[in-house]
Amino acid sequence: MGTRDSAPAGVDYSRVFTQAIDRLHAEGRYRVFIDILRNKGMFPNARCFAGHNGPKPITVWCSNDYLAMGQHPKVIAAMEEALHDVGAGSGGTRNIGGNTHYHIELEHELADLHGKEGALLFTSGYVSNEATLSTLAKVLPGCIIYSDELNHASMIAGIRNSGCEKRVWRHNDVAHLEELLAADDPAVPKVIAFESVYSMDGDIAPIHAICDLADNYNALTYLDEVHAVGMYGARGGGISERDDAAHRLTIIEGTLGKAFGVMGGYIAADQTVIDVIRSYAPGFIFTTSLSPVLVAGVLASVKHLKSSSAERDGQQAAAAKLKEMMRDAGLPVMDSVTHIVPLMVGDPVKAKRISDILLAEYGVYVQPINYPTVPRGTERLRFTPGPAHDEGMMRDLVAALCEIWGRLELRKAA
Repeated sequence: MGTRDSAPAGVDYSRVFTQAIDRLHAEGRYRVFIDILRNKGMFPNARCFAGHNGPKPITVWCSNDYLAMGQHPKVIAAMEEALHDVGAGSGGTRNIGGNTHYHIELEHELADLHGKEGALLFTSGYVSNEATLSTLAKVLPGCIIYSDELNHASMIAGIRNSGCEKRVWRHNDVAHLEELLAADDPAVPKVIAFESVYSMDGDIAPIHAICDLADNYNALTYLDEVHAVGMYGARGGGISERDDAAHRLTIIEGTLGKAFGVMGGYIAADQTVIDVIRSYAPGFIFTTSLSPVLVAGVLASVKHLKSSSAERDGQQAAAAKLKEMMRDAGLPVMDSVTHIVPLMVGDPVKAKRISDILLAEYGVYVQPINYPTVPRGTERLRFTPGPAHDEGMMRDLVAALCEIWGRLELRKAA
């Protein structure tokens, strides 16, 4: 037996990984996460720890806790009560030890919110999309999923993992969707998957027109309402409640980590569909369930927002005011009919530079949105003003942006 004098030549793994990161730096889209703590009960005020000797006060402008429900006294009290009542964790998967009464009660509340027979909790909105779409298509032999081209990455992952055929239709283009539906075998199962509010552009899907096509072509509908639940409708049921369309949709999916202010995801549908996903989806079956502490907080948030519109009204007023102030200042704010306030930059390096200056010099935190979240050349800053962002904060923000736009010689709105 001979001995080896050296290791065999092969892949230089370290070099491959380093090159992958270097590519992101070269394209200006390497992501840097902020080191931050929010101040309880004082949102949007927070503390930033990165690059400072101790915490620096900042104002948060990009949180998806749209209504500051993560700071609401009812939510915090409910979580504290649950913690002292049942402890921290759930004890395992729903099947083994984590099917707490909190989970059951929240699913009843969410089903009621959307006028459906049942609901099913997941650990995040991403998981609820991926698990449900991948399982739904596998249960339907020969299924084709029709996906809006701007659907979230979690929906795309679910469709891809289902292994089914897919058709991608132009964003909110109902005529193109019908072309695709008409071209396929009428006997084949079909699912139309789309969102209500598209969070990067702030536009809204034509839900009734899509449901009309679903009726005409015998297709199921899957609506992602993550940026709309809690935000729209008399009780916070989303755009589908606002537009009286919830009853026409097969499955409504939502998150518990944005307007509801805590964590988790869910679907609402008729009981048979819920039972199928509960029984077949690996992303549900094999995952430790949400802590009852978190579920208790969401339960308090959902109940509150069903009966209170003050938070929604305040948020909508703040968004409208910020858009108006940006337009008046000549800043390139994008048209948006929702609570999203996107400010176009069009360059990843400049978007990151603006964000860095705002944080370092003005104590303003807003993240740049780059590819692959948005198409190349449409990089932007995405502001999400909430009910606690007052007019003084907005004036300071707009003044800072105008100064930076001039400093970097950026193009203003026409």
